Amino acid sequence: MKTYVMMTKIAPPNAQVVELGSRMQEWARNEQSRLEKIKNSCPEVKFLSHYALLGQWDFMDIYNAPDEETAAMVSLISRSFGAHEVESWCAIPSEKLTKLAAELNRLDV
Repeated sequence: MKTYVMMTKIAPPNAQVVELGSRMQEWARNEQSRLEKIKNSCPEVKFLSHYALLGQWDFMDIYNAPDEETAAMVSLISRSFGAHEVESWCAIPSEKLTKLAAELNRLDV
């Protein structure tokens, strides 16, 4: 399984506080339905953590999925529940990246 990070914005950057509050409440009301749709559509996905953020993004989810297509489905389902913007990133453990860098040095590239 691969690890993915999904960043979600629920309202556009220029949204007024009232609109943002309304979107937050709607997002919270629909969270269980969204998670159930993901579970039914992508049963192999395992959510590891979910965070509300203060900054450019509103939420961050970290989850395991078998491949990029499944991760894309998770993002699309979130968009279908009203997310304004979603980005999904593949996360590589830092130890793996360190090993890749060492291999690169041995190849003398």
